[in-house]
Amino acid sequence: QKLAVRAISQLQSLPGGDIKLLCDAAVESVRNLTGYDRVMVYKFHEDEHGEVVAESRRPDLEPYIGLHYPATDIPQASRFLFKQNRVRIIVDCHASPVSVIQDDGLMQPLCLVGSTLRAPHGCHAQYMENMGSIASLAMAVIINGNDEDGIGGRNPTRLWGLVVCHHTSVRCIPFPLRYACEFLMQAFGLQLNMELQLAAQLLEKHVLKTQTLLCDMLLRESPTGIVTQSPSIMDLVKCDGAALYYQGNYYPSGVTPTEAQIKDIVNWLLAFHGDSTGLSTDSLADAGYPGATLLGDAVCGMAVAYITNRDFLFWFRSHTAKEIKWGGAKHHPEDKDDGQRMHPRSSFKAFLEVVKSRSLP
Repeated sequence: QKLAVRAISQLQSLPGGDIKLLCDAAVESVRNLTGYDRVMVYKFHEDEHGEVVAESRRPDLEPYIGLHYPATDIPQASRFLFKQNRVRIIVDCHASPVSVIQDDGLMQPLCLVGSTLRAPHGCHAQYMENMGSIASLAMAVIINGNDEDGIGGRNPTRLWGLVVCHHTSVRCIPFPLRYACEFLMQAFGLQLNMELQLAAQLLEKHVLKTQTLLCDMLLRESPTGIVTQSPSIMDLVKCDGAALYYQGNYYPSGVTPTEAQIKDIVNWLLAFHGDSTGLSTDSLADAGYPGATLLGDAVCGMAVAYITNRDFLFWFRSHTAKEIKWGGAKHHPEDKDDGQRMHPRSSFKAFLEVVKSRSLP
């Protein structure tokens, strides 16, 4: 633990309100402790895909900062294991696995979840090789979760992301150093949790302030002001466009459907969601709107709030691929799987095909 004390002190001395700064400090601390060629903070988004949000690397290595990876690159089974065993080391992805022979007298199958010596899955070893990495160290970043994450009355936690270390040659770090890193990750998770709570409080304060200004605008002026003036309803939700459909008139702002298209959407809402007070979807096509393909990539996701059964507020989001730089885009399009196991580049292709018709959740 003494090895991690200085790094923890540095994290705790950082000014509050800057999650990026905290993540940057974490990767620098881990790299200084372990000596790996590359250390990254890998964050899981709400739709479970991952993003590299911080990185410290050897200068000659290709940067991964800002790259996004499909959720299938880290399967749910692996994420579950990271909550059980929070530090995972692979010394050499090329090392031949050794079979484990179980005594016939054992009543239950042998569980290697907590084993440091557990061999990596063949697909993951291939993934590492594709990235030019021979050795790795992955550490779970655990924060407070919601009530649904709690089991048996215990405090709920969730896997926010990973701190991942890569090395271009065989590398083994001893147990005391791994334990120091685990201790550092606990402190990082606590600090991150406080920053996330602070950010949520500031966002809530901003939304409430904006709501108050918009309500005041509605009382003093015409309803169209909440779209045409500042602040507008676009300041309430991260979106590419917003619109008011009021008394048969259309008031758009930003990236929105045409007036003819919005009238078609209104008719669809009244026909299939007439009893609702609102609708939210990251894919109008999946929601069953027949005109989704005509909207193209500009409008994929939509949230709508019913003012009356004829008046509506809309928020729109464009498709995700426009905004996200996906890791794996440089894979050759003719690369094929052998049909027996999934390779990282194939999981990327499948995911990219889906997100072309989806917005951020």
